[in-house]
Amino acid sequence: MTNRRRFLATTTSALAFPFIARGAAPAAKIIETKVISQQPEFYHGWPTVARRQNGELWVSWSGGRESHVCPFGQVHAMTSRDNGATWTWPRVLLDTATDDRDSGVMETAKGSLIVSTFTSLAYEDHFKKASTFAEHTDKGWTSKTMPQGQFTKWKAAHERLSDEERQAELGEWVIRSTDGGKSWSTRIPTIVNSPHGPIQLKDGRLLYAGKQLWTADKKVGVAESKDDGQTWQWLAEIPTRKGDNAVRSYHELHAVEAADGTLIAQIRNHNEANKGETLQTESKDGGKTWSEPHSIGVWGLPSHLLRLRDGRLVMTYGHRRKPYGNQARISSDNGQTWSEAMILSGDGIGGDLGYPSTVELADGTLLSVWYETMKEPKLAVLRQATWRIE
Repeated sequence: MTNRRRFLATTTSALAFPFIARGAAPAAKIIETKVISQQPEFYHGWPTVARRQNGELWVSWSGGRESHVCPFGQVHAMTSRDNGATWTWPRVLLDTATDDRDSGVMETAKGSLIVSTFTSLAYEDHFKKASTFAEHTDKGWTSKTMPQGQFTKWKAAHERLSDEERQAELGEWVIRSTDGGKSWSTRIPTIVNSPHGPIQLKDGRLLYAGKQLWTADKKVGVAESKDDGQTWQWLAEIPTRKGDNAVRSYHELHAVEAADGTLIAQIRNHNEANKGETLQTESKDGGKTWSEPHSIGVWGLPSHLLRLRDGRLVMTYGHRRKPYGNQARISSDNGQTWSEAMILSGDGIGGDLGYPSTVELADGTLLSVWYETMKEPKLAVLRQATWRIE
């Protein structure tokens, strides 16, 4: 997790609350928790689940990996037509010549599937350090800092591109499918990135709350698409809270449109003030302007936001201290206040977990998916919880 944080660091409020209010404490009834990934030889990272209009579920994630940071990441996906009881064998949707990380997935009102990702060279620090101690033997390349054979693999992957070509590969992207996932477009640049990708607004626009990863100023804000995800334009910057450093310490946003039209975006915060908490900002004008981010009193991150059919909002987020796992909170007032936490999972062995996202099934049951490193298998898996709010 340290490596990811290091990478992320290099890379007038309408609702200013004088105190943190809490709604009535709900309870989560966990119906089932299970591992849904099917390839224990790979590390599974940073997934998103979406429910299509026809009821089909999609999960996308960064797969094909050997570790949290490596040069092998690909965008994988699988589907379920029985509300997550069973899942198809994973498909590779995107495999560039560098590390494809994180993946969001959504379906637009027009039926298009949008899958988001970003390309990264975060592994280079590890590779360069290993290269310092590398030598060629009769058995091939080896390094004092990597197990036998691993350096050979990393070297081969790294040298697929020149230094200039690797830099040119960096970007924030979506791919689109207009035939239910049978075929996919080439990569489309999106200006910003966040793990769970864009959302659709009532007016038809796609809104992407995120961060510019590869620009000099690394703005935090929102981009929009008015053509079903085919092109993206910068819309607005989210202001920085007084005393914060947004470039270094605001990361991994997600947004939702509340029932009253308020747009709510939540931010992974690593500033000293409220460090490790989720901050929140709001827009009352369709995303053109945003309030100064403020604490909502929630330790844990990053979050995913969902509006239920009854208008309530659900936020799900990783909890990387005991109880290690994932939690959820409910808002019944369009994001002005949030309930006490409901524990979705609390049996984790450490902090390499989280990024939960949630969908509402036809009967009102909720389904959340996240990634997690467990005792067995050795590499991170995808876990799923089916649950209800009581």
